[in-house]
Amino acid sequence: MAIITASAIIRALSLFHLSLSYFLIASPSTIAKQSLVSILGASMQLPTPPSFWVASPSTALAALILALLGFTDLTACSLPEDIASYYWGSQAPIRCTFFFALTGYAYAFKPGGPVRGNAKQTNPWDNLNTSLVFTWSFLEMINWFWIFITLREERRELAVRKAERKRAEENMS
Repeated sequence: MAIITASAIIRALSLFHLSLSYFLIASPSTIAKQSLVSILGASMQLPTPPSFWVASPSTALAALILALLGFTDLTACSLPEDIASYYWGSQAPIRCTFFFALTGYAYAFKPGGPVRGNAKQTNPWDNLNTSLVFTWSFLEMINWFWIFITLREERRELAVRKAERKRAEENMS
């Protein structure tokens, strides 16, 4: 049995999204100055975008998207256990895969990275090669993998409980 349920992890992640949303509107530099962002960004040799030092329309849009994600995930956590199991069972691997790809892209396609090398050509996707995107997608990937593993364990425990109930009903009749 898991110490922390998948529902509790999802609620915590939703509150994390809401907190990020607040800071992106109020003071994006607070996020950009975080030691985790600095350490991961420096270790992966990724720059911190200058647009995150002050609030801008881009940070406001990112805040709104994170707030929507946080509120919808909090709402989905209140689903009945059997429905929530199917819902999160389909969401967790998709989100984990997406954030794995985003984390990999932010690192591999950076200027001087393993895929791109020292090519000078730029493209619109270069804006994803920042310490903030890498850190956020890395943390999301870790959390969604943890949720996925916890959901699998909870699903197994639920199947065992259902089998025991069925056996008990058969023995009574």
